[in-house]
Amino acid sequence: MDKYLPRILDNVLDEHLQTFGAVYMRGPKWVGKTTTALQKANSSIKLQNPALDELREMGFSFISKRILEGKNPRLIDEWQLIPQTWDAVRYQVDEQAKKGLYILTGSTVPPDDETRHSGTGRISWITMYPMSLFESNESSGAVSLSLLFAKATLVNSEQSSMTVEELAFILCRGGWPNSVARKESDALLIGQQYITALAESDLSRVTDSRKSPQRILNLLASYARNVSTLADNRTIIQDVESTGISFSESTFHEYSNGLKRLFVIEDIPAWSPNIRSKTTIRAKAKREFVDPSLAVAALGLSPSRLLDDLKYMGFLFETLCIRDLRVYSQHLGGFISYYHDRYGLECDCVLHLRDGRFALIEFKLGGKLIDEGATHLLKLKSLLEENNLQAPSFLMVITAGKFAYQRKDGVLIVPLATLGP
Repeated sequence: MDKYLPRILDNVLDEHLQTFGAVYMRGPKWVGKTTTALQKANSSIKLQNPALDELREMGFSFISKRILEGKNPRLIDEWQLIPQTWDAVRYQVDEQAKKGLYILTGSTVPPDDETRHSGTGRISWITMYPMSLFESNESSGAVSLSLLFAKATLVNSEQSSMTVEELAFILCRGGWPNSVARKESDALLIGQQYITALAESDLSRVTDSRKSPQRILNLLASYARNVSTLADNRTIIQDVESTGISFSESTFHEYSNGLKRLFVIEDIPAWSPNIRSKTTIRAKAKREFVDPSLAVAALGLSPSRLLDDLKYMGFLFETLCIRDLRVYSQHLGGFISYYHDRYGLECDCVLHLRDGRFALIEFKLGGKLIDEGATHLLKLKSLLEENNLQAPSFLMVITAGKFAYQRKDGVLIVPLATLGP
């Protein structure tokens, strides 16, 4: 049995189990939800087990006891396969009035009617993402995101040992636990098989109707070509149609909503602080995959191909950085937006915390682009000050470079392979 690699979500899950009667862990398939939940559970049942089919056909009353009864915390894996499980868990939490009774896991966002009784105050929701570089032991974690929010300085000059060739491989491999520590040829198969499964079955299953595998593949490829950009729906639709496949706007929404329910794509919303006229601020969502390897697999790329196209590699680097920032900030209630106005002022990432603090962050592979990113951050900070708005906790350019340091103007330059929670 492979050794369990600790996840940052471990501590988040502990906190939620101590506070709520049940915890719903959601996220993409293959990210390790079940494995992580099993570290905390004292009993478990997997609802995808074919052995339960006969009981399932007899109705929920015949299977509810088997689902719910066991030593707590009890893991109910892929609970949405038997939708009545949600209300049954909520009822048990009310009846027993205890904390940490159940852990529910799921790889799709269930329809609204399956969680019509939200479970507020009883069932908490947490999202699990693919492994960050710190969790896969590829980032030293020497630069702590939590400490940056606390004091916003770099006391020591930290150094990254990651090469650009290693970064290209990581972008292709992704953060899937089953791919970490495997040889290159095996590791790269994970993302490819993920895309195949999406096209052949997963998206059709979650939308309850048979979808064209080729349409799905073409949509994923178009999304990948536009990753980390503000491409609008029409641009993506036209891109798909250029392959000779009809693709209406309603079809786009149906397919893309299904991909969001499967946690494959997670677009970034725009940040609209009360500056200038709101009509000057871009409101489109920025296109993002939950892991860069999915974009790579959708286009059939390889590490060597990425090294031949550093501009596109920069877009994928942004996806990787956003993935890791989501993971590192989760215990702080972090969420991400971006800023871009019609005057050309932009900020790749605004990282918000639940207490209202935020940081302005740019993503640059290296070179002269670092100065460009720092300039954007300083201009946006100045704009906030001019409008008497809250100042950011810090300004940071995340790079693929070697050294972490603080510039004279206060901007932090941090290699991704030195960043951690």
